[in-house]
Amino acid sequence: MATLDKIRSKGVLLAVIVGTALLAFIIGDFLNSGSTLFHQARQNVAEIAGEKINISEFSAAIEQMTNVYKIETGQSDFTEEQNAQLRTSVWDNMVNERILASEAKKLGLSVSKDELTDRLIGKNIHPLIMQRRVFMDEKGQFSPANLLKFYNNIFGASNGDAEQLKEAKNYWLFWEKAVKNAILQEKYAALISKSVGSNTIEAKYNYDARKTSVDVNYVMQPYFAVSDSAIKVTDAEIKERYNKEKENFKQEANRSINYVAFDVVPLQEDFKEAEEWIKKVSEEFKTTTDVAAVVNSESDISYDGRLYSEKSVPASLKDFAFGNATGAIYGPVFQNNTYTMARVMESGIMQSDSVKLRHIFLAGNDEKKADSIIGALKSGSTFADMAMKYSAVKETAANGGEIGWITEGSVGKEITGPAFSKPTNEIFKVTSAQGIQIMQATEKTPARRKVKLAILERKVTPSSQSYSKIYNGAKEFAANSTSLEKFEANAKQKGYVINPAIGLLKNSDRVNAVPQSRQVVRWAFENKKGTVSDVFDCGTQFIVATTTEINEEGYKTVAQASAQLKAEIIKDKKADLMIKNLSTLLAKYPTLETLAPALNTEVKTAPAVNFAGYQLGEAGFEPYVIGKASVLPTGKVSAPLKGNAGVYVILPGARVADNSPFNAKMESAQLDSRMAYSLPYTLMEKLKEKYKIVDNRSNFY
Repeated sequence: MATLDKIRSKGVLLAVIVGTALLAFIIGDFLNSGSTLFHQARQNVAEIAGEKINISEFSAAIEQMTNVYKIETGQSDFTEEQNAQLRTSVWDNMVNERILASEAKKLGLSVSKDELTDRLIGKNIHPLIMQRRVFMDEKGQFSPANLLKFYNNIFGASNGDAEQLKEAKNYWLFWEKAVKNAILQEKYAALISKSVGSNTIEAKYNYDARKTSVDVNYVMQPYFAVSDSAIKVTDAEIKERYNKEKENFKQEANRSINYVAFDVVPLQEDFKEAEEWIKKVSEEFKTTTDVAAVVNSESDISYDGRLYSEKSVPASLKDFAFGNATGAIYGPVFQNNTYTMARVMESGIMQSDSVKLRHIFLAGNDEKKADSIIGALKSGSTFADMAMKYSAVKETAANGGEIGWITEGSVGKEITGPAFSKPTNEIFKVTSAQGIQIMQATEKTPARRKVKLAILERKVTPSSQSYSKIYNGAKEFAANSTSLEKFEANAKQKGYVINPAIGLLKNSDRVNAVPQSRQVVRWAFENKKGTVSDVFDCGTQFIVATTTEINEEGYKTVAQASAQLKAEIIKDKKADLMIKNLSTLLAKYPTLETLAPALNTEVKTAPAVNFAGYQLGEAGFEPYVIGKASVLPTGKVSAPLKGNAGVYVILPGARVADNSPFNAKMESAQLDSRMAYSLPYTLMEKLKEKYKIVDNRSNFY
């Protein structure tokens, strides 16, 4: 009881303690949960049409597109600029796909399985599939057989290289998705086009606009004939124009910077070292009996005994290579920071550029079986039958053993050697660790002149010492430039060029033409105005930058728009002044022939001008002047007309009528065809404005 009484006496205190503990537990759990939610939010690279896209999904799409481009181009590595382009392509695809899917769902549009199959491997192959190099034959034409072979290999294969099979499947799935979206977009555009097609009134207007044409003689005084300094523009006029045109000055968040670039180039000591190298190696190259060893240890270009044709040999060596006998030496020559020597290893060669091969592949090393098959082939058995019966590569066996066309260097020398040197249709055997191939070259392209050439080449590049020296110079400049003012003063003192980069957007891939400079853009958005950066390594340049302008999303200020507005006002005032002066001159010189000399110009002619056109002869885009020419009386000199490039005085000639009858259906079809060309792009741009797109790419790249 005593204990219970003590607990009761401390009841209020215990309640506070327990309550506090519970509150701490709840808050702790909430904060932990919030932390998780916050972390998840930070992993979203975008939100499109209400759908969040995680960075892992975006990265997977980039990886897929990268593999597609590797297959398409044959490249294995990409530059930073190419990677940036790939990321942009993935972004554009995702935005288009999400918006299109959302719109299609509202309208009940879809692509059925049968419809998609027909456009992928059926009778109506989509152009996106037909344009793929993978599905083309040796003549560069789309091959349905190659397409089906590829499809059956990836979806029917039960063995083979698992990684290659995965890449091939991803390649196919990429284009399958692309075709599906293309069909959906075609349906969407077709549906919308029915509601925005031209009507009879528009068709008649278009017909009337071009029915009558007129040759127009004109005299033009360009705006640059009056100096800008002769025109005065006040701040009040600029502000008034800004208020009228403010909607034209919307802007995304952007940054402007100044930067100094330190080119990573070879220094004097690098050229001296290269000169000593060529002196040392040139004699060895001329006299050695082991050219491959010298070239492969010293040259930027390896020697593998390849043959050069007149098309494939370096242009600077063409005359030497095909104008000299075996043993001839070229160089050393120093050009474009590169030392070059060459040696003709064998001349007078006549060889095809490519051969068409077929094979029978025998797993293991059963020489007796191989010889037996060769004997059967020589005795009259068909190659296709023997391939179908004995070849372990079922994909080629099903096609008579056909491999297709190969070029020298596309496969190993053990195959290309006999394939190119032996007569057409001669059977030969190639043995490797994997098995035995019985091969036959069935066709060859016409023989061309070839030469076996060894090339010793070395480009003078910055040494590690030079690299460090240039970097240290940039580092010293950055350390001494602690403010915008010091940055500019130090650059001037050192004679460095200050480069401006204006209006960088959050997702700009690079600064001007500086490679690998995405990092500089990110820095600019993370720092205040006047901050000076450390040294950025941009591959071929070191960059030190300073922020000069920070503009958030919204509208440009009057000051920022001032230059553009001032130019517009000056142009308008020039037009008013020139119209007044030309009106006075016309009173004195009432014909174009007399007016032209007074303006120190000549009379020009714009042929076949009509109301539907946009070009006034060589004067270019002048819709207002064209409109006036279409309605002014024939043979009457006009009053001065304000155009885009200057002020015009025109004289319309006799009108020529198009007597073809009005065909409403044909006119409408022409208008609809013109609209259909730009409609898909226009639709998508308008939809992007409608959907709220959150772009967080700059948080990751």
